[in-house]
Amino acid sequence: MVRVSGNFGFARPFGQDGSLPEDRSLDIFIPGKYLKGYLPGEQVQVVLSRHPRRPDTREGEIMSMARSAEQKSTAQTVEQPPCVTGTVISQFGRLWLNPDFCPGMLLRLDRDGLEKADLGQKVAAQLVYRGRDYDGHVFALQRRFGDSTTALACCNAILFENGIATEYPAKALQQAKALQVAAGRLSVESGETGGAHFSLQEKADRLDLTDKAIFTVDSDATKDMDDALDIAPLPGGGWTLGVHIADVSHYVRSYDALDKAALARGTSVYWADRVVPMLPPQLSNDLCSLNAGVERLAFSCLMQLDADGNVWQFRFVKTVICSRVKGVYTEINALLSDKAEQAIVEKYAPIADQLTMLQQLYLKFAAKRQVRGGMDIESGESKLTVDASGKCIGVSKRQSGESERIIEECMILANGCAARYARENRLPFLYRVHEKPTADRVDSLKTVLGALGVPYHFEKELPSQTELAELLEQTRCTPLETPVHTAILRAMTKADYRPQPLGHYGLALQDYAHFTSPIRRYPDLAIHRILSDAVARQGTTDLTRRYKGFVEYAATQSSLRERMAMKAERDCEDCYKAEYMQQFVGKLFDGVITAVTGFGFYVGLPDTVEGLVRAETLSAAPLQLQEGVSLADPLTGKIWRVGDALRVRLISVSVPLGQIDFIPE
Repeated sequence: MVRVSGNFGFARPFGQDGSLPEDRSLDIFIPGKYLKGYLPGEQVQVVLSRHPRRPDTREGEIMSMARSAEQKSTAQTVEQPPCVTGTVISQFGRLWLNPDFCPGMLLRLDRDGLEKADLGQKVAAQLVYRGRDYDGHVFALQRRFGDSTTALACCNAILFENGIATEYPAKALQQAKALQVAAGRLSVESGETGGAHFSLQEKADRLDLTDKAIFTVDSDATKDMDDALDIAPLPGGGWTLGVHIADVSHYVRSYDALDKAALARGTSVYWADRVVPMLPPQLSNDLCSLNAGVERLAFSCLMQLDADGNVWQFRFVKTVICSRVKGVYTEINALLSDKAEQAIVEKYAPIADQLTMLQQLYLKFAAKRQVRGGMDIESGESKLTVDASGKCIGVSKRQSGESERIIEECMILANGCAARYARENRLPFLYRVHEKPTADRVDSLKTVLGALGVPYHFEKELPSQTELAELLEQTRCTPLETPVHTAILRAMTKADYRPQPLGHYGLALQDYAHFTSPIRRYPDLAIHRILSDAVARQGTTDLTRRYKGFVEYAATQSSLRERMAMKAERDCEDCYKAEYMQQFVGKLFDGVITAVTGFGFYVGLPDTVEGLVRAETLSAAPLQLQEGVSLADPLTGKIWRVGDALRVRLISVSVPLGQIDFIPE
């Protein structure tokens, strides 16, 4: 089951690989009388109806629970009683659970433990008695997250609902602490950091780069710094570029407690001012983080580039580095635009020449990216500001400057080298794959472009990257930027991890993998381990025998966990935005219609907040959805179209649901 409403629901079949697809078009409609009380996330057996209510749709009846399926995407198995999250409310003289999956429903709470429940509290509850329908179910309180009107409590519930653990298994935490103690270090919480933490023999076995002026670049608040770089000119023209990545695989070995915990998590999860790191802070913020002024073990991609920015030689090598400067994006942006204060100029003096060279090299990268058709889709990423209590007090559009683009291109280059090395040497590997859009998605894109009046010309049935990149640039910084960029994004397949080198369509690259963030992403850690064995001269046959089955499982697991993390991050962001907007109920805002549906349209504000204008507030008659880009009122003839500017009034906000409602002014 993927969705349940008051009187209907939807079930989605598993894919051939056992994972749950994201394509909603596969969903099977289940009428309310056939739901039989099954909950979202439960695996069920469905029999399709021979005579669905609507032609060309799939309708079915749940027959029973599926007992033989593998682990569910929520990290619960079918043998475990399901848990749901929701808010404790009072009706009919008693307390009930108002579940997040269906806000209009009431679920019965077991009286045992209710004395600890507070009205309005966000909780998780476990099914302890299964009735014939939802009215007959009984749930017992399992966990309390706090006041449901706060985004922080709601986000903790969202993490729980998506199987994102905020605590580490005891064995993994013990191992992390033991590594820190063995390195002669105090805990991170004590505030004592700094100093080398490896033996002289370990250093002797590596290429010593501590004399290089290597540096990191991250946001000011970043604690898990896993990448650094340096650049120098070549005598005949061109550059040497070193991308140095924290050698996490030195500490996290195959199948140990830390490795199992990292694989189960798959990725770090970031929202607002918080993070659930993939690895315990003893590693992510300390032993593995490339902190300035201390020696660290690294795995380096050392590249030689010609005057046009083409890589003509590269190698991967285990190194020891010492970052000279903790670079900050905003500071470097000011420096590159000649707007930096003197203190900033002095801070970056040791690497000033390198920054100039990187700026020059970036121009080469940008030109090459444009030629091959690498796409730059405007995502409208948000920046949330929270106060000391965790309350959202500001929302703005995240700005990306020149330094962010420079670092991104350098990381893309190293990632490409890793994938190329693996492909050419036929290594078992995890590639980052982004396949071409399907024909039906391209047809939908053409429909949207035509309805918006955006001219386009695709020479073949499937557009090239260059053709799509031109559309992106054509509409950038115009009222049509959001709908066109969103339509192109929706036409794309979702990138994931595969054992096969299938290329990256969006970046227009034949070879691509994720090598540069092993603290934050499991695939990077996995390929570090494989590359480490490869550069140690282990044969391809031995590597295939050791890693073939592993990369197949790790690819599926990492893709799954990435999707769950992204969903949780989006849902959390919606809660924080709703919390921020509470103070403005009744106020007017100027926005742009970003999307239309049969139940209304969405209006986006300049600060990235987005809210819904519901169809029932627009007309007494059902609105007509036209080509997916406009809504028409049959009574008045009024049309609301994607890209139209509109003044709206904020009428309601729901923090638990992450919903914001507008009406036109």
